[in-house]
Amino acid sequence: MSNPINTKRNGRINVVLNQTRVEKDSKTLVYYSEQDKEKHEVLKKFEEKMNQYVGLKDVKRLINEIYAWLYVNRCREENGLKVSKQVLHMIFKGNPGTGKTTVARLIAEFFHDMNVLEKGHLLEVERADLVGEYIGHTAQKTREVIKKAQGGVLFVDEAYSLARGGEKDFGKEAIDTMVKAMEDQQHDFVLILAGYSKEMDYFMSLNPGLPSRFPISMEFPNYSLEELIDILMAMASEREYKLSQEATRHLREHIKIIRFEQERSFSNGRYIRNLVEEAIRKQAVRLLRGGLFERKHLETLEADDFNFQASRVNTQ
Repeated sequence: MSNPINTKRNGRINVVLNQTRVEKDSKTLVYYSEQDKEKHEVLKKFEEKMNQYVGLKDVKRLINEIYAWLYVNRCREENGLKVSKQVLHMIFKGNPGTGKTTVARLIAEFFHDMNVLEKGHLLEVERADLVGEYIGHTAQKTREVIKKAQGGVLFVDEAYSLARGGEKDFGKEAIDTMVKAMEDQQHDFVLILAGYSKEMDYFMSLNPGLPSRFPISMEFPNYSLEELIDILMAMASEREYKLSQEATRHLREHIKIIRFEQERSFSNGRYIRNLVEEAIRKQAVRLLRGGLFERKHLETLEADDFNFQASRVNTQ
């Protein structure tokens, strides 16, 4: 996609994280000289962290945009001009394992470094942390969660589950309580609602006033085949393992098929992590049975260690 950032008429910024992009785009950089790099140390620090992760290229674009706005605001303030504040609540849409929680954590740290958030911590919650068991309990629980999130980012995963029970469900009370806090304390914390794309679109459609309260919406597509292989290799290397050529070929064929078959619910990086950990357990059994304890055996994962027919790893 040539233009991953599009602004709709309603003012919401829609960002599609095109993880297959490989070319370098110098226009994403706010600074242009070595002197400027020193001046913009916060942005440089964030980009260095982002470079540690596979994919997620267009997150940097959004952060550059927010950074530029914050920096220019400071310049305006120094020159006696009006400085406006913007609401930074966000919607993250995509399958599990596509980097939503990781990006939320990085954004929290970035906002802290830019003095937007006082603490910069990430509080990750789900329906059970917000919804109570009786009338009035939900509002109380939700307010307590929001209080803990003050100065940081409140990340609600599978947010659409709050609307599953209909009008009489206590989940609606949690939504109403969060909406009120977003208005009353809109600059004290950042709220990020996350979940599957289709379910999040439906969830947002249930409350006409909800979409406008989230000016930034990010799409997290599935990782490409090559990116998934890169993630797998990185995870294996981090644990001081390497894959034989046959194992790599075997994995590539499997991931290509499973990624296509499970496109709407594929768990991406989460599946890869569980696959690697299962292979390590299977390798241990193989080595123990064969009495193979030399270094070359201990550090190598073979194709037999990835037995997909007998695998207990869930793809979703």
